[in-house]
Amino acid sequence: MSDLKYDGLVIIDYGSQYSQLIARRVREQGVYAAIVPYTAGAEEGLALNPRGIILSGGPDSASAPDAPRLPGWVLSSGLPVLGICYGMQILTQALGGEVGPAAEREYGPATIEIDASSPLWAGLERNQPVWMSHGDRIETPPPGFTILAHSEGSPCAGIADERRALYGVQFHPEVTHTPGGGAMLRNFALSICGCPPRWQPEAFIAGAIAAIRAQVGEGRVVLGLSGGVDSAVTAALLRRAIGDRLIPVFVNHGLMRLHEPEEIVAAFGAILGQQNLIAVDATEAFLTALAGVTEPEAKRKIIGEQFIIAFEEAARRAGPLEWLAQGTIYPDVIESAAAGRPGASVIKSHHNVGGLPERMKDRVVEPLRDLFKDEVRRIGLALGLPEEIVWRQPFPGPGLAVRCLGEVTWERLETLRAADAIFREELAAAKLPREAAAQAFAVLLPVRTVGVMGDQRTYGEVIALRAVTTQDFMTADWARLQHDLLARVSARIVSQVGGVNRVVYDITSKPPATIEWE
Repeated sequence: MSDLKYDGLVIIDYGSQYSQLIARRVREQGVYAAIVPYTAGAEEGLALNPRGIILSGGPDSASAPDAPRLPGWVLSSGLPVLGICYGMQILTQALGGEVGPAAEREYGPATIEIDASSPLWAGLERNQPVWMSHGDRIETPPPGFTILAHSEGSPCAGIADERRALYGVQFHPEVTHTPGGGAMLRNFALSICGCPPRWQPEAFIAGAIAAIRAQVGEGRVVLGLSGGVDSAVTAALLRRAIGDRLIPVFVNHGLMRLHEPEEIVAAFGAILGQQNLIAVDATEAFLTALAGVTEPEAKRKIIGEQFIIAFEEAARRAGPLEWLAQGTIYPDVIESAAAGRPGASVIKSHHNVGGLPERMKDRVVEPLRDLFKDEVRRIGLALGLPEEIVWRQPFPGPGLAVRCLGEVTWERLETLRAADAIFREELAAAKLPREAAAQAFAVLLPVRTVGVMGDQRTYGEVIALRAVTTQDFMTADWARLQHDLLARVSARIVSQVGGVNRVVYDITSKPPATIEWE
């Protein structure tokens, strides 16, 4: 896999929540993209012999005296550079241009008008819808630069010094709200930088298998199965790499959806072999550890710690534990603001990322850590996994604990399970296209409301329904489900789930919200 990483792009990360999206869009063009923090030196930044550099956006103002700046090695490398939003602004500053506060900040959809032809715009119409998110703007481009595009709020929405292959755009080409963004990144990667398009699922599989073998040697690996596509693809890769030295463990923590433990054991037993699959019921231990805990971060860390305990106990049945495999993917990492990303904010800790005890930190195998959900799915299909597993809706490792807001008890979990099952049953019956609800679930709120049922006053719990549309799970929009469908779901929940007298529907996008409530 190391050869595939050469001759791609390096992305300098200034703490943007979209930094890995840039890498994802570049990889869609068959070009590997590596991310390094803005504090990285030339040795780290140029380690993979990149053919171009992208400067990400970031939360800072370029006008602030302590804001991150452009590393000196970027310009001295002589490589093509594309600055995005904040990256464009610090590129401008480094080359003698002027950056200042915008008269009106641009947040959200905008339209740019292309003023000058450029390889960056190849194949694109003159007017392009884009996504803006900035408070500063370019007032005067650096010497030698041409204005390539403008918008209503940005006179320099795109600039370039074609002779030195230095480019900047004020908008975000990496997000789906910029429809032509993929073409722009493709033009930069393939035409301007000359990167070879060889980053493909089949090549990743071969490289990942080799990397797993190199990491674990003759060791044995225990893998926690959640039933989702991430752990399934991880399991399939490990199975190919080390065969029977993979010990898959399914821990029923009591936080699964209705009938899910039985379904997972049956499905993965068929794929990985019943002889190696270990299934344990640790419901009592998890619920005891979670008793009285209501703070979301504390829940996640407790669940992570309990997973390790359960894995170790299960692994002792088949011999000593040497390695722990996890289906961690990049959204888990970026939302936990893993070490090495200066300037990033902690969104939430994922049990895979934040709950590991110190003794396990150097014994973890995570072959999917740098991939997005859609990349994982493409690899799963290439590995021959069944579509019902590859396209299974994401389910968080902490399970219903992060959808049962407030204290987690068996009684509240049963309420949530019943409501969630009704929602999923009605969605299945509606036969909606897959993209209409990429993820859908119920949430039990820690509040009670007054109602009336059978002419009597009730004081019941509240169920919130959440359904989103998304391509990458880094950004998402709330699903516009039919009112009749929502009405059926609400009526069934209130009449069939004891103790619930109100149902609400979440109409918040990501950002500002996350997909999960905790």
